[in-house]
Amino acid sequence: MTKQKLFAAIFMFASVPFLSFSEPKKTESKSSISVVATVTNSVDEAVDVASSLYSNANLKAAGLSMEAFQYALKGYEKLVAQGSVSNSKYLTIVDFSQSSRKKRFYLLDIKSGKLVHNTFVSHGKNTGVDKAERFSNRMNSEQSSLGFYVTTATYTGKHGLSLRLSGKDRGFNDNAEARGIVMHGAAYVNAGRVNSGYMGRSQGCPALSEGEYGKVINIIKGGSVLFIYHPSANYLQGSSVLNG
Repeated sequence: MTKQKLFAAIFMFASVPFLSFSEPKKTESKSSISVVATVTNSVDEAVDVASSLYSNANLKAAGLSMEAFQYALKGYEKLVAQGSVSNSKYLTIVDFSQSSRKKRFYLLDIKSGKLVHNTFVSHGKNTGVDKAERFSNRMNSEQSSLGFYVTTATYTGKHGLSLRLSGKDRGFNDNAEARGIVMHGAAYVNAGRVNSGYMGRSQGCPALSEGEYGKVINIIKGGSVLFIYHPSANYLQGSSVLNG
């Protein structure tokens, strides 16, 4: 199965929202590459491929909803098809429908169908306390921005190694670079805060723990897709990536 056929199958699945998902077909291997080897151009089989990816990566057990995964795949395929992605191996999903004290950061290896990293991630201090509730694309809002990003270059700043993010959703996150929204490490994001009222918050950046951010940044830098999700009707209906 070629990469193009995999993307086509993912797109067919993602363009049909809120389907009732059937159990994935049994295959000789749990690898997503083996799963897609029998895909044809039918919607049912495309759904089965996506369901298999979701199942094989154990995303339900890790707390990621099928809905969030569905939207992430749809945007990922769109950006790849547009030629906006130079590192198509990885897809990162940040699920802001979850508590900040949950491991709501998911780094997926699309080629192997594996969950590479699952950890804590911050949201902006004006986005909410424990849960993300308010989002903005405005300068100095200190709120998180929803939508699809493509990672660019790294640099060393006040937080150490940091990763620039290029927002691809017009009106929702396309001011990310001007706002200085980047991925970086932060002492206020750590497992020790799970029993507190909320995880530490940023000025809008998706910050990771000091012990993990370097490894993650070095995996996803250089043109991979990052999707920050929330079931906001305003975003889901207005996203230029999902609806363009």
